Amino acid sequence: MLANLKVRPFRTIISVIGVALGVVLVVLFTGLARGMTNDMAKRASNWKAEIVFTRPGAMELTSSNASVSTAYAEKLRSIDGVIDTIPVIRYITPDTRGRWGIQQIDGLDWESFARMNGMTIVEGRAPLANDEVILDERQLREENRQIGERISLFGGREYRIVGVFAPPSGARIKMSLSAMQEAIEAPGKCTYILVKVKDGVDPAIVAARINRELPGNKVNLTRDLIIDAQDRVPGLNLFLRVLVGLGAFVSTIFVLLSMYTTITERRKEIGILKSLGASRGFIVRSVEGEALLIGLLGVALGLFVAFIAAAAISRFFELPVEFSPGWIAVAAAIAVIGSLVGALYPAWRASSIDPVEVMANE
Repeated sequence: MLANLKVRPFRTIISVIGVALGVVLVVLFTGLARGMTNDMAKRASNWKAEIVFTRPGAMELTSSNASVSTAYAEKLRSIDGVIDTIPVIRYITPDTRGRWGIQQIDGLDWESFARMNGMTIVEGRAPLANDEVILDERQLREENRQIGERISLFGGREYRIVGVFAPPSGARIKMSLSAMQEAIEAPGKCTYILVKVKDGVDPAIVAARINRELPGNKVNLTRDLIIDAQDRVPGLNLFLRVLVGLGAFVSTIFVLLSMYTTITERRKEIGILKSLGASRGFIVRSVEGEALLIGLLGVALGLFVAFIAAAAISRFFELPVEFSPGWIAVAAAIAVIGSLVGALYPAWRASSIDPVEVMANE
């Protein structure tokens, strides 16, 4: 089988590359999706608040509405077990420079937020005026900005960068709550309210109290938001399923075309083998064996390229890539299975060759 592949090295290489492409598609893009959603979860985990109070639909990734009255902050503080609350507006807008094609901005009271979540200003100061913002260290570095420079937000409104905060938490750009309310014309409103629970009190019990006393709202435990970060990205799981299907399709088509052409060129050889007593099963196994080798070589090449590409992406674009053993196994399986399935029809055609007809024509 290996000898047959060596006879036509160029076609074999093209087939292996085709299978490898399917592996790279699955492994690299699922690694990117996993890395970026986990990065979102890590930033959310920097919230020390145990509960997030909001309205249904207000915290979807594509949402930028401020539908929660800030008056709820005081009502929440009066509930037994709650020690502090912070209203936040999360504004989301399309932006080709963003990692998901979006830009996120938080509007909040910095001093309260920093005190609750252990945040610090590492350079400059907190935003005070309504035309001031602060960025986290990564955002400042990626946009090649300096404190004192101006940044354009909300479709052209200019804001001055006055500080840098750490660690990253939530949106990478933050301004005062009043500045955000003014910018989106939502006085007295917010997107969600962070709720800090007293030490030793079970957040689930407090969440149940909030649901009883303030019904009709949505109460999330922060730990749940961290766990299902990938599920909260609209269409991501569908995208991953499509990616797997595309990888399988690419592997199958490349091997099918390669093996079909190979069988066409080897009709005489196959005819001789059948005239010498080779069974249909033997012919099918030979063709499928070649396809299996192509699949395995494609898996090896695909994984190698995916790891190299991931290292380059992490270094030059600072995008987190986290490979999953499960997705690697899926990629390998669909490459091998796709190769075997792609070779089925050529193998059947090869096993059906009439040796008498072939020898007469030759």
